[in-house]
Amino acid sequence: MRVSLKDVAAHAGVSIKTVSNVVNNYQHVTPAMRERVQRSIDALGYQPNLAARHLRKGRTGMIALALPELGNPYFAELAAAVIDAAAAHDYIVLLDHTGGRREQELLVSQGFRARVIDGLILSPIELETEDLRDRAENVPLVLLGERDYDLPYDHIAIDNVAAARAAVRHLVGLGRREVAFIGDRRGRSEPAQLRVRGWREELTAAGLPADDGLVAATDGWGHADGAAAMTRILDAGRRPDAIFAYNDPMAIGAMRVLHERGLHVPEDIAVVGFDDVVEGHFGAVTLTSVSPDKSAIGRLAVESVLARLGGEAPEPRRVWADYRLVERESTLGRGAAKDGPT
Repeated sequence: MRVSLKDVAAHAGVSIKTVSNVVNNYQHVTPAMRERVQRSIDALGYQPNLAARHLRKGRTGMIALALPELGNPYFAELAAAVIDAAAAHDYIVLLDHTGGRREQELLVSQGFRARVIDGLILSPIELETEDLRDRAENVPLVLLGERDYDLPYDHIAIDNVAAARAAVRHLVGLGRREVAFIGDRRGRSEPAQLRVRGWREELTAAGLPADDGLVAATDGWGHADGAAAMTRILDAGRRPDAIFAYNDPMAIGAMRVLHERGLHVPEDIAVVGFDDVVEGHFGAVTLTSVSPDKSAIGRLAVESVLARLGGEAPEPRRVWADYRLVERESTLGRGAAKDGPT
């Protein structure tokens, strides 16, 4: 038998309106009354009808999250963060995989799911400013990632240049003098360009050469791409003493090639990745990595959508999420690693 608001009100000895205020988390309820009602909710096992609640507000209770690479551990972990953040507000997340293809990103951004979602969180790769400027759909849109769009949408990102500089600064501080970058993208990629820029700026600031011969471009950002980039650098006769990789899968792919070539990490070549995915915590050599605050990114994205829905948001803004550099064995050596910010 389904427990109703009326049942909870009778058990708590309060009005149905008071129970409704507690269930809907209205602010103007005293702590004592909230606790009293919550005890009855727990005792009776009351479960709110979330679908009905959203429908009363003219909403569906669903947010779409469109990501380019679900096979990439970073995006999988980011999706989990968004789902957790949405659940805290009684929202369900509808997941879309764009594959980083412009036609699919256009389809998502132009509202092909508009009738079933209340808002869209999109991490675009190929969309241009003009594509989003012409967007006719009024479903709230929040952008993720580092592509720069001068448009009236909330945008959640981290400072890629500063984060890349922190990674290279760490390597230089350990005495590394020839730092390669693997993962520059063939074709346009603002995140890759920003991370190369940070690599270049930090080496220049340290009085070290930013050698373009040590920048390896790739078509993708997976393990195999990192391995192929590392192979090309070594086959060209170059022996850098450090690698800064576009992301963790590429760093892990590069470390595999170094192992096969009889080179030791970090004694011969230190390695830093980006994104701090779980895989990097458990390798034979744990991976030093730039760690974006994925939980904060997910929370900020969901809160931005809900603020737009509630008419409570300020002017569209770019929000910088935090990051930290987590030092592990791939730069500090076995047994010397620490899970802390620099």
